[in-house]
Amino acid sequence: MKVLELAKRLGVTAETVRFYTRIGVLQPAVNPDNGYRTYGQREYQRLRFVLNARQLGFSVDDIQEILSHADQDEPPCGTVRRLIEKRLQETEKRFEETRRLRDRMKQAVTEWSQKPDKEPTGDMICHLIEEFSLEV
Repeated sequence: MKVLELAKRLGVTAETVRFYTRIGVLQPAVNPDNGYRTYGQREYQRLRFVLNARQLGFSVDDIQEILSHADQDEPPCGTVRRLIEKRLQETEKRFEETRRLRDRMKQAVTEWSQKPDKEPTGDMICHLIEEFSLEV
């Protein structure tokens, strides 16, 4: 199948297929006469795997590492477990940072609703931000 066919089957853009081809995750056959790439069942399965892995938070580098193990007929499951734990820790950290940001934003909304508008001066652009307490 051609790029557009593979993309349509998996619900992605042709550019997504081209990206994973460019970085070597997909290795379609190339017609020597016209240079067209043909994607087979192997590429379909690999791209489907990639899309599933991306939905679980694996990075492109993670996926390449996992596929490298599989391509060498090594079980990638240990690597998958290690990487998902790492991604989970990173997600937990980002979640906590986002929660703290939400709390600061709520505090700003509350504080700023009681303050007047002020014109900028040479020393101040917007007093709301510049006077805001960073402590939550």
